[in-house]
Order: sequence, then C-alpha cells, then structure tokens
Amino acid sequence: MRNYLIETERLGLRDWTLDDIAPMAKINLSKNVMRYFPGTQDENATADFVQRMIALYNDKGYCFFATELLATSEFIGFIGLSYFDLDLDFCPCVEIGWRLDEKHWGKGYATEGARATLDFGFNNLGLKKITSIASSINTPSIHVMQKLGMKYVKEFDHPKLLEFKKLKTCVLYEKTNY
Repeated sequence: MRNYLIETERLGLRDWTLDDIAPMAKINLSKNVMRYFPGTQDENATADFVQRMIALYNDKGYCFFATELLATSEFIGFIGLSYFDLDLDFCPCVEIGWRLDEKHWGKGYATEGARATLDFGFNNLGLKKITSIASSINTPSIHVMQKLGMKYVKEFDHPKLLEFKKLKTCVLYEKTNY
C-alpha cells in the first residue's frame, strides 16, 4: 500500500517518484489530453516536470500530486497544487490543476480529487486563496472549477500563450478560505 498524502473514496494522491515518468509521458503524448495546450510533451519534458514537482513538494509541501486509483494502484495522472508566478496582477498564487488519462475522463475523478486537494490546501497548509487557470476554450476544466464552487474572477491573455491564438485567452477562477 502506498503512502498517500490525500485519500478520497476512490483516489490516492501522493508525491512523485521517477517511476512515474513513463506513465505520465504516455498521458502527455496524447493529442486529445493535450488539446488545450500548445502541444504534447515527450518523456524528457515529462521528466523535467516530475523533477519540478518533486522539488516543489520538498520546498512547499504540495505539488501537482501523482494520482492513483485506490482499488488498483493504477497511475491515472495528476491532481494537486502548484506555485504560479508570472508577471500578472494576481501572482504569485497557488493554483489547483489536474491532468488525467483520457480513459478515466467522465468518472468524476478530477472533481473528487480537486475537492480533497482544496480541503488539504485550506486545512492542512493554511492557504487563504487557491486559484485555477484554463484557456477559455477548455470547457471541461472550467466545468470542474464551477463544480468545486470556485468563482470566476476574470479573463486575461496568458503571457506564455500569446503566439497561440486559440489558447491565449484564459480564465481565472478562485476559491477563498477567509
């Protein structure tokens, strides 16, 4: 049995290991999974991501957590928190996000894991505000934000997506714990 940092009825969220690179790379190489991003990510880019998540967890006590099904220990992607800091008026901030293998879409896993992650962020980490960002065309993620009770704040052009016309306009949602 794994040592999960967050458990829900069906999911276990944990820190990353190097063994997670290959299954996460498979998810990151899916054009369907990555359709709201500039492109897919190969194993090298995924390895860099995993290393960043390990460092973030060691530094802050949170990251986009590796996520597994409790019943089978199958790796299905990530759900968690990340530190976000760009030259934007709402930064720095803590962002909640998720990316799951498409065979696990439509089962409520993103909402279930994100709801537990919000609880972890507010009650275990003492955060006062958690944000979420998505391209305005990413209606599935926006729907999850809304189901979590996050509130729409604004639309903005993401500085790292300016050359991607259909992706550059993003929405900011947030949830507070005041």
